[in-house]
Amino acid sequence: MSTDDADLLLKALHKEHGDALFAHALRLTSGDRQRAEDLVQETLLRAWQHPEALDPARGSVRAWLFTTARNLAIDAWRRRSARVGEVFTDQMPESPVVVDETERAVESWVLAEALTRLSRPHREVLVETFYQGRSVAEAAERLGVPPGTVKSRTYYALRSLKVVLEELGVSNEV
Repeated sequence: MSTDDADLLLKALHKEHGDALFAHALRLTSGDRQRAEDLVQETLLRAWQHPEALDPARGSVRAWLFTTARNLAIDAWRRRSARVGEVFTDQMPESPVVVDETERAVESWVLAEALTRLSRPHREVLVETFYQGRSVAEAAERLGVPPGTVKSRTYYALRSLKVVLEELGVSNEV
């Protein structure tokens, strides 16, 4: 990618996602504008360094940006927590009381994208057991397979889902 292409990419990303990304970063930094600006800048730098991650065929660009910003915020929090004299608790700070559905929406988008990348039998068993809340027996009846098949498909579906989420840049460290 040429320098001009990279500049155009960053300008387009900032124009389309900058405001939403900054608002998300503000929530992640508990309203600290300077840290939020740094977070947006680092997120866009990562996008510039990894333009292949922004391919729409790989999933939502905004979901990738939000996930990257969240991971960077968590990394920054861990670095600050590791410094002597700054650690007051071993717990992640409480989120503001303000109800914000943005994080939940981003997670839903990422998870929906991940589910589309699973095989149909794996996707169906996860939807039946986790999203519809059905028991193994109920899922087996709805899917027309034995209960043992539901159990094994669920096991392998969760393993596949983990791999897909890692491919999408979602970390399971938190």
